Amino acid sequence: MKQNVKVGLVQMSCTASKEENLAKAMVKVKEAAAKGAQIVCLQELFTSLYFCDVEDYDNFLLAECIPGPSTDALTKLAGELGVVIIASLFEKRTEGLYHNTTAVIDADGSYLGKYRKMHIPDDPGYYEKFYFTPGDMGYKVFKTKFATIGVLICWDQWYPEASRITALMGAEILFYPTAIGWAHTQDNATNTEQYNAWQTIQRSHAVANGVHVVSVNRVGNEAGMKFWGGSFVSNPFGSILYQASHDEEEVIVQELDMSKSDRYRTHWPFLRDRRIDSYAPITKRYIDEN
Repeated sequence: MKQNVKVGLVQMSCTASKEENLAKAMVKVKEAAAKGAQIVCLQELFTSLYFCDVEDYDNFLLAECIPGPSTDALTKLAGELGVVIIASLFEKRTEGLYHNTTAVIDADGSYLGKYRKMHIPDDPGYYEKFYFTPGDMGYKVFKTKFATIGVLICWDQWYPEASRITALMGAEILFYPTAIGWAHTQDNATNTEQYNAWQTIQRSHAVANGVHVVSVNRVGNEAGMKFWGGSFVSNPFGSILYQASHDEEEVIVQELDMSKSDRYRTHWPFLRDRRIDSYAPITKRYIDEN
C-alpha cells in the first residue's frame, strides 16, 4: 500500500520587494515543514506582486533564470528541511523570451526540473500574453521522494485536457499554483459564482482522473484586485479536505491518503472505459459542419 503524503500549502500576500517575498515564503516553508509537510507548494509568482495587471516593460526586470537565484536559495532550504518545494517563478529564458514557470525541487535539495505554463490568458487585469510565451516543454510529471506529482499553473486549471494528460503520465497529485482574484467593482454574487466555478472545475479534474488536487492561491489587495485565497485540497472523488479563507494568510498541512486513487479508480473506472479511438476531434479548434 502506498504511504500517505502530507502536503503544505502556503497562501500569502506579497509586496513590491522580491527579497522580502522570497524570505517570507522561506519562513512559511519552514513553518509547513515543522507541521509535518513533505511537499510544499507556493502560489503563482510568489516573489512579486501580480504584475500582469498592466503592460509595463519595466516588469521584465523581475524575471530570472531557472535554475537561478531563487531556486538556489530554495534548493538549499529543501535539502535542509527534507521537503519537496514547488516554486512558481517568472523565468527569463534568454533576452526577449520569458515564461511563467514552476520549478520542482526534491527533498534532498536536487533540482528536478520545471514546467512552463501552457495556457496564457489575456483579460482585463490579467495581461499575461504581454509577458509570457506559452510553454513548449509539454506537460510534465516529477518523481519526488514522496510522490509522483504533476504541476499545472493557474489558467491551466480550466482545461481538462491538461489535467488528463498529466494524470495519464502518472501524476498521483496535481498541484496548481495560482494568482486569481476579484475586481473591487464586482458584487458578492458574482464573486461567489466565480470562486465556485474555479473550485468546481478543479474538483472535476480530481474526479475524472482519480487523483488528489492541491490548489494554492494568494491573498491581498493589489491594483484594484482582491486576490481571493480560498486555497484548497480535494480528494480523488472531489471532496474538499481543506479550504482556506478568502482573506488571511495561511500555512496549511493536509495529509493525503494515497490509497484512495486506486479505490476510486476501481469503483468508478473512468480510465478503463475511455474510448480513445473516438477522441481525435478534440485536437480541432472547433468542429465545424462539413
